Amino acid sequence: MVHSGFSIDFNKLPKTLPIFPLEGVLLLPHGRLPLNIFEPRYLAMTDDALSTDRLIGIIQPASSNTQETPSPVFKTGCAGRITAFSETEDGRYLITLSGLIRFDVGEEIPTPRGYRRILPDWGPYKKDYLETEDFSFSKDRLLGALKKYFERKAIDADWETINKMDNVRLVTTLAMICPFDPPEQQALLMARDIVERAETIISILEISTHDVSEADDVRH
Repeated sequence: MVHSGFSIDFNKLPKTLPIFPLEGVLLLPHGRLPLNIFEPRYLAMTDDALSTDRLIGIIQPASSNTQETPSPVFKTGCAGRITAFSETEDGRYLITLSGLIRFDVGEEIPTPRGYRRILPDWGPYKKDYLETEDFSFSKDRLLGALKKYFERKAIDADWETINKMDNVRLVTTLAMICPFDPPEQQALLMARDIVERAETIISILEISTHDVSEADDVRH
């Protein structure tokens, strides 16, 4: 069963893909990412995507402390399809990307438009293209760890909405919106499936709150 919604047949995925390196930003299959586009090169990238397959690859820089050009990026990112678009009076684009499928970065190819374009390898992630059925996991453990994490970070949450989410949406949304470090976000992206991603989130949350608790004990 193919990924529902704004989908492209797996065998018709493009041979090239524009990439948008963004530190601390994570897109996952089945997730939705709003973006405010204002740099000229990324306005051009959006124009080109809208005129073709609407796909943009979101990927994290491998390092923020480098003078290399182009700057290195992680091996794996996630392609999203533009499913909402509007233009502001000052020329910015407000778009929403709906996560479709992960990709590995292949050869980078030149483009005269200022943004970066690569040859993506979709092959390892064909499972992303299958519709994800609901699954069972330790939801109570996740929510317990999440409450402690949000308390430590002084984050307000709409618990009524969180409790109503199905498991797939809950895990995907938390992975994308929680203020995890880039390596932690990359670990979530690289999880084999939604079950492993849920367990990874729980581990990150529990380790984070445990480390803070230990630090508090030392101070006292």
